[in-house]
Amino acid sequence: MTLFASFDLMFRGAAIALFVLWTWLLVRDQRKVLAARIAVVMNVTIVAHILATVPMAVVPQPLRMMLDIASVTATGWFWLFTRAWFDDEKRIGPTSWAALAIPVVCVSILYAAGFDWTPPVMAAAILLRLSMIGFGLAGLWVAWKGRSDDLVEARRRIRWRLVATVGAFMLVVNVIEVLVQQEVLVQSARSVIEMLIALITILFCAAMFGFDRDDLFGPPARTAPHAAEVDLAERDLVAKLREHMEREKAHRLDGLTIASLAAQVGEPEYRLRRAINGTLGHRNFAQFLNGYRLAEVREALADPAQREVPIITIALDAGFGSLGPFNRAFREAEGVTPSEWRKTALADSGIG
Repeated sequence: MTLFASFDLMFRGAAIALFVLWTWLLVRDQRKVLAARIAVVMNVTIVAHILATVPMAVVPQPLRMMLDIASVTATGWFWLFTRAWFDDEKRIGPTSWAALAIPVVCVSILYAAGFDWTPPVMAAAILLRLSMIGFGLAGLWVAWKGRSDDLVEARRRIRWRLVATVGAFMLVVNVIEVLVQQEVLVQSARSVIEMLIALITILFCAAMFGFDRDDLFGPPARTAPHAAEVDLAERDLVAKLREHMEREKAHRLDGLTIASLAAQVGEPEYRLRRAINGTLGHRNFAQFLNGYRLAEVREALADPAQREVPIITIALDAGFGSLGPFNRAFREAEGVTPSEWRKTALADSGIG
């Protein structure tokens, strides 16, 4: 065995060991949280990729196919993970889950055709590569776009690092994979990918292990903290913020940011972030605003005088930008659709 091959196996083993450790901690401490469960599956698919690309490994065809099928979904699980973690989504829609079938079907076609590069098989290979890149880019976009609204400081700091590191990694991986497939590079060049995976894993796990337990995926948002939990200095700021929100209806403003809200309230942005996160328990700014928007929507939906007003009109007036985000936020908060909630509320008030 050459020195390079020895280093290759060492890096692969180190990466797998770290993924196993992180996975065990997620299962032990956060198994009820959606983001943690998705992270566990994502870790499994990355480990499958590490095993599937061992140079000169003699692997039975059925097992290799299973490893390949798992590994090509890694970027898809990364996309879902960023949504569940960075955007604090509590539910992933069926369309998003179904999208993971695209790379699975493409790999199945390649194996069924025996990698005979006919035009349909080449089309499947191209679609496979595009889907993997697309999922990865979508995950990076989720991490990047919400950086200013993130109220968890440790998580907000890791966003740009994740975007830069994973973005560069994806570029290197796809360039190397294409060159290997075109036989411009030898198969052992893939070992560079695994070494990069190991390095990124070490850095990412170090960052994740540095999080406070509650900051990792977080408890449910609190809307009315007990007085004993609130610092005296923060209590005045929270009262000032609540008074401003209720008086000015700031949640209705289009494009409201935490920086602009801090300017309206007349407080430093960092203090406002700390109060909304640490005292009120919200992990992102949109979640905080949606609390006020949903309260206004519920009041309007239960108002008999507004029974003929379209729900979309009520949602837009309350500050929601479009129907889709409103429906998701309402269903997550209430467990039913807005129309179902309105029907029940009006029936309870004696109006059928």
